[in-house]
Amino acid sequence: MKARLIINPISGTHSKAGLAENVVESLTPLGWDVETLFTRGRGDATRLALEAVDRGMDAVLAAGGDGTVNETAIALCGSETALGILPCGSGNGLARHLGIPVDPREGLKIIMAQKPRPIDYATVNGRKFFCTFGVGFDAAVSDAFARKKTRGKLTYLQSTFETYAHFEPELYKVTANGQTMTEKAFLIAVCNASQYGNNAYIAPNASIDDGMLDVTVVHAGNPLSTALVGFDLLAGMIEHNVLIRQFRTSSLTIERSQGGIAHIDGEPVEMPSRLDFECHPALLNVFAPPGSDKAFKPFITPAASMLADFKLAVNRVFQKD
Repeated sequence: MKARLIINPISGTHSKAGLAENVVESLTPLGWDVETLFTRGRGDATRLALEAVDRGMDAVLAAGGDGTVNETAIALCGSETALGILPCGSGNGLARHLGIPVDPREGLKIIMAQKPRPIDYATVNGRKFFCTFGVGFDAAVSDAFARKKTRGKLTYLQSTFETYAHFEPELYKVTANGQTMTEKAFLIAVCNASQYGNNAYIAPNASIDDGMLDVTVVHAGNPLSTALVGFDLLAGMIEHNVLIRQFRTSSLTIERSQGGIAHIDGEPVEMPSRLDFECHPALLNVFAPPGSDKAFKPFITPAASMLADFKLAVNRVFQKD
């Protein structure tokens, strides 16, 4: 097995010291030949992953957050080169959905133990994404978060509250499954996977290998009812909220009055007024437990994930000591 390890040294809030050495020392006895490279800026992970595909490498291992994973995966779609995820970010949405532990050392065990499995990816106006695309409030929060100098959950919560204070819902026209609807929405999320990251389940029952996109429309409500959406998001109960409309489709179009901010896998981007989506089934191979994205249970799955996060945080404290 020939592999390229791509590390984003500034992703997340924790040091990557010793990560490269641990990967090489763990995989070499299993017959892997691993080379390590570091990103220096936006787009580097895609370029380095494309080089690995051109060289016929068996795998590219992405050590970073959702942005690094997205950039790496973009280059691997439709190729024989498999994606390995070593979660090092703040949200780790794709890793969480796939059942990959959000600790790079534990994530490495998945790569060592599992064979690659095919998953879907999606496109919006030809741009690939793997977890979620959003317009409206979630996009505005992503934009505010990206402007902060610090990362982490507390900074994200700060960005959420600051954005909520002045946010105004927009009018959208959505065309899917032969029907067109006009919606004044707080946000619209187009989901290939179940969550944004950080155990925020915007489409709890989404499957990443069914050839379909799960679309969540959050209607505009009063301050209390909208705040309850946030609770249901974390509890995995958003499908039962009165402000929510959900449907599945293999393709759709969203139109708004003008172009503006959106987010692709949590990264804010400027997009035009018309947005065309399509699901591309089984075209990305990734090291992950088989069928791990189909076992969601409200309250139970989020609680288990939060407990795992707490244990990881405690372990890191003792590791520092």
